[in-house]
Amino acid sequence: MPEEGIETQELKERLEEAQELAGRSPWLTWLSLSTAIVAVLAAVAALESGSYANDAIVRKDDAILHQSKAGDAWAYYQAKGIKATVYATQAEAATSPGLAAKWQAESDRETKQRAEIQKQAEEEQKTVAEMNEKSDHSLHVHHVFATSVTMFQVAIALAAIAALTRRKPLWWVSLGVGAAGVAFFVSGFVAH
Repeated sequence: MPEEGIETQELKERLEEAQELAGRSPWLTWLSLSTAIVAVLAAVAALESGSYANDAIVRKDDAILHQSKAGDAWAYYQAKGIKATVYATQAEAATSPGLAAKWQAESDRETKQRAEIQKQAEEEQKTVAEMNEKSDHSLHVHHVFATSVTMFQVAIALAAIAALTRRKPLWWVSLGVGAAGVAFFVSGFVAH
């Protein structure tokens, strides 16, 4: 128990020292407050940036999956075309009318299935384009938020230097950089 009392006493002394310092330089209180606000905005922007980066990756993965399905569908489409041609050739070469009709029916069936497969392949390619577009958009929004985080970090660093050197003009520069970070931060939500 005595150790806790000592730690509490030390904490109280440090708080009193900080209050005295703030009393002598009230702008340092505003500097601390503005830095804390910028730090919170940086944390939110970093979270949003990461979220959009993950979304871009997931959508790109979906695009790759659908591209694979489209490739499979086009390969199947080509195979059906080859089979239809083979059946049509056999129908032409058949010696009996019954066998020729059978091979022609098979060729017609393959041709009909080929048209359905073409529709599936085209739908998959359309999905690929949509997923790529969505991925690109998410990546763009990620970059906007990442720029915001960078600006906020620079603003925090400048504020720290201003506090250490007691240079009020440097704090104003920090606020300007922070304001630029806010502009990117807001534009990230607008771009959503």
